[in-house]
Amino acid sequence: MTLKVTVAYAAPGVEALIPVRLADGATVADAVAHSGVLGRLRLDAGSLRFAIYGRRASAGTVLADGDRVELTRALTADARAGRRVRANATAGRPKAGVAKPNP
Repeated sequence: MTLKVTVAYAAPGVEALIPVRLADGATVADAVAHSGVLGRLRLDAGSLRFAIYGRRASAGTVLADGDRVELTRALTADARAGRRVRANATAGRPKAGVAKPNP
């Protein structure tokens, strides 16, 4: 029996969804290799991580029919730092919908 899986990668300005057919028992690494996405998009395999439908997976994870293998990149921004910058930018401004008491 063969498995039908999709290898997915997205970054600013690029999106790739590559359907792949593999033999039973195939792994995430097999799907990525058969998709050719690393060479086609010139991706650095060492900086990528894997997920299956958003759940972290390793290269040796065995696939099931219909899985979507996602290639994930490292975060480029720290979420906490971003919230801090936004909070500091709005500090001192009245919040929308909040009335100031009359003096």
